[in-house]
Amino acid sequence: MHAYPIRVYYEDTDMAGIVYHANYLKYIERARSDWVRQQGLDQNAMRDEGIVFVVRRIEADYLAAARFDDMLEVRTVVRSMTGVRLVMGQEVLRRGEVIFRAEVTAVCTTLAGQPTRLPEALRHKVH
Repeated sequence: MHAYPIRVYYEDTDMAGIVYHANYLKYIERARSDWVRQQGLDQNAMRDEGIVFVVRRIEADYLAAARFDDMLEVRTVVRSMTGVRLVMGQEVLRRGEVIFRAEVTAVCTTLAGQPTRLPEALRHKVH
């Protein structure tokens, strides 16, 4: 499991002072990027080689509202992996309580959008 801390800033909130729904997607994206980095992959180098990660599907549940200045934690786990697809479970927690949950399917593609295999280093490290 990978854990990534997030603080809610004023810019993240709506007029009611709660986190705007789309910002949870930003939070989990940051956590996934940090997870990839911790796996030893350089996404800039991957792009230079013509390979990028693309989110194909997100299923999300909003369970409770986060507010300005809350400290959150995004937890990420790998659910499954095939040659081109990576499915991750992600949760956003506040003081140990899950307030947002998502299942994210990401695939590797070429810069032209054609499916391609996940980097070998990632396939070997995760399995």
